[in-house]
Amino acid sequence: MKTAYYIGLMSGTSMDGVDAALVDFSSGRPQLLAHHSEDYPTHLYKGLQRLCQPERDEINRLGRLDRTVGKIFAVAVNQLLQKAKLQAADICAIGSHGQTVRHMPSLETGFTLQIGDPNTIAVDTGIDVIGDFRRKDIALGGQGAPLVPAFHQQIFAKPGHSRIILNIGGIGNITFLPGDGSQVLGFDTGPGNTLVDAWIQHVKQVSFDDKGLWAASGTTHLQLLQQLLSHPYFAQSYPKSTGRELFNQAWLTQQLSEFGQIPEEDIQSTLLDLSCHTMATEIQALCDHGEIYACGGGAFNTTLLQRLQQLLPRHTLHTTTALGIDPKWVESIAFAWLAMRHQHGLPANLPAVTGARREAVLGARFPAK
Repeated sequence: MKTAYYIGLMSGTSMDGVDAALVDFSSGRPQLLAHHSEDYPTHLYKGLQRLCQPERDEINRLGRLDRTVGKIFAVAVNQLLQKAKLQAADICAIGSHGQTVRHMPSLETGFTLQIGDPNTIAVDTGIDVIGDFRRKDIALGGQGAPLVPAFHQQIFAKPGHSRIILNIGGIGNITFLPGDGSQVLGFDTGPGNTLVDAWIQHVKQVSFDDKGLWAASGTTHLQLLQQLLSHPYFAQSYPKSTGRELFNQAWLTQQLSEFGQIPEEDIQSTLLDLSCHTMATEIQALCDHGEIYACGGGAFNTTLLQRLQQLLPRHTLHTTTALGIDPKWVESIAFAWLAMRHQHGLPANLPAVTGARREAVLGARFPAK
């Protein structure tokens, strides 16, 4: 059987590096053959953090970081090829999400912006790149996000089974697969890991709360939790998507200003409960029972999963490992899938999810030659 190898590149809201997945689609169902994670150097991480805050000289910094991120993405691809003992000629195409630095789809003229120059990736790897997946959907009146529900539908849906695919990255998003032929739905719920990561980085100078143990050591402050839950985003109807533009360290600092001397671990516990409550509320509104499968970095936060299960006692909660795909690599595989869909001229958005006027082939090709 002829191989159909694609590489998917994903860097999310955490902005800490890029995940690269080598995927074989020749059997119809994606097979993860190899993977590699490439961390961003500290100076690049700090530069991306700055770029997310409006400042002077943004255009020069944007241009430099666009190329720099592209080069890091290319390094990830070349390291992956070396691990897999493959050549550039063995790969049909790379699907690159890029690094989101602005996501403002709800403005009068909405837009989304991902950097990581696909031309640089193509030249440095010798492989054609499919990138710029989100802007076609926005041009059609959509949010440009989330894009992975179409992949979830094809890979995880099962007739007769009501399933939620819960992706817990920096931002949480859910895909509802009803199992009865009715419409697939999906949207961003709000913070996933972004606030708990920001707080532990601020207090302890570590990148994330391993297994949620620091949050588990605290007690949730109910008044603070209620204030955080009053953010207007949580009351919006879908389709909707969000990012660092709404939920960031500056917003958190503003919220905490009214609460005096709450112990630091109690704040962490409260922030984790914010993520859990917002996800649970949306899931409960979609289906009062069913199967939940978690993926993304939050799938490894045992405290988060325990609290979420307590909020949803009529649902079963597992990670996507139970469905045959490692939860860390679901999104990278999805962007390999998006590249494959583009290659075959197939639509890859779900208008009921993004709000676009119609289905569309997503992405643009950036040839290596």
